[in-house]
Amino acid sequence: MKKIRTIGIVAKLKPEVGPILAQVTRWLQGQGLEILVDSDSVKLLDFKVPQTTREKLPFRTQAILVLGGDGTILAVARLLKHSGTPILAVNLGSLGFLTEIKLDELYPALTRVIKNKFFVDSRCMIDGTVKRKGRIVVRHTALNDVVINKGALARIIQFEAFSDQHFIGKFLADGLIISTPTGSTAYSLAAGGPVVYPNLECLILTPICPHTLTHRPLVIPLDTVVRVILRQGEEVMLTVDGQVGLPLELADEVIVTRSSNTVNLIHPENKNYFDVLREKLKWGER
Repeated sequence: MKKIRTIGIVAKLKPEVGPILAQVTRWLQGQGLEILVDSDSVKLLDFKVPQTTREKLPFRTQAILVLGGDGTILAVARLLKHSGTPILAVNLGSLGFLTEIKLDELYPALTRVIKNKFFVDSRCMIDGTVKRKGRIVVRHTALNDVVINKGALARIIQFEAFSDQHFIGKFLADGLIISTPTGSTAYSLAAGGPVVYPNLECLILTPICPHTLTHRPLVIPLDTVVRVILRQGEEVMLTVDGQVGLPLELADEVIVTRSSNTVNLIHPENKNYFDVLREKLKWGER
């Protein structure tokens, strides 16, 4: 990869992030790099810097520095899907499987990036489409997951699931999570799904509190077309990466397919996925 000379910055929009954003902006400028801050994040600063809209940022920079939690990077990832611009994510949240660089590792990590000592990890995405009476009403792209879920006070829902044209089964449950390997450590993991190595090409179907105890998480090929038909339920929602939502109606079809888009994550050479798992999940600790 060509040496990075221009870096875009997106920050979580909280006042306490302002000093961190200011410090890293000045540090990067001191290293001779060109900086572009997204026009929302720049409001956290008390001095002027070059800025542009978040939508234009990936097309005017060679890399994006994200200061925030996994929620921030998920929002950015959906904007970057057509550009291929790599992301270096710094964890300012609580858990952070995607934002694996800790704040005290920020400047060593940036130094490695400036020296071109990093690798880029390409993560698959999925497209979630809702069909209503044969007509597409919405389509979104997700890095983590597409989730069908009941409302807080609603009863359990009933739905049928298909893999390509093959009938998987009828479900009575609180919902269904259809996740990428990247999303396997998010909602799917909390619902009892497996940890899946992020570069595998697969989908994970994880029922949420199934009322038939024989239903278990299912791992299928990434190129499979998953189709879910809502047969019974009230106040049922479709959510994409936990950030975009749509109320579902009876007989709606949710279709999940492999996306043509990917997200590229920057990793310093001294970190690997198992380091992250041990740190975040406290493997081997008592």
